Amino acid sequence: MERKTKSILLVLFGVLIAFPLFSMTYYTMVRTSTPEFCGSCHEIQPAVMAWKMSTHVNNGQGFVADCMDCHLPAPHDTVDFFFTKTLHGVKDVVSHFTGGAERYDRKVMRERIWATMKNDQCMKCHRNILNMPAKRGAMLAHRRVLYAGGGEEYRCTDCHRNLVHADRQFFDYKQFNAPYRASGLSTLGI
Repeated sequence: MERKTKSILLVLFGVLIAFPLFSMTYYTMVRTSTPEFCGSCHEIQPAVMAWKMSTHVNNGQGFVADCMDCHLPAPHDTVDFFFTKTLHGVKDVVSHFTGGAERYDRKVMRERIWATMKNDQCMKCHRNILNMPAKRGAMLAHRRVLYAGGGEEYRCTDCHRNLVHADRQFFDYKQFNAPYRASGLSTLGI
């Protein structure tokens, strides 16, 4: 009888405590991963406005890359994602409530983020960068980044530094024609 009671108590614990705790954590992670939430702090508003005008929002494919897509590890790496998101969140909230607006320097913040950006963050969406017909120079440049040798490391941000959070006007980003389409995308229905 004692063994059966332990099993019932464990299941009851899981249902009453662990499941709601997991659900609340997941819900919080999802709700705080949107550009609207990121832009709710006035320090970040200029970055969100620049993002809204970038090709990560305005592009021929209609795909939108959110803040989380570039600034956090892939969600399938749950522990790293949770730890990094929590660390960024706590840091941003503390900064916001301790006078962060006065100390927030966009140029310094951009340099800090560029220094930590890894190619893996870009490759989550840009897996087909070597399939660029009629753009041999771009293909060779990307190959150099992907297959760097001899102890050299090239990063996407070396060339694409001002792609998203630059101080530019909307017309610089607005695309009236769809950009190039790599071979094979049309067969995927994209």
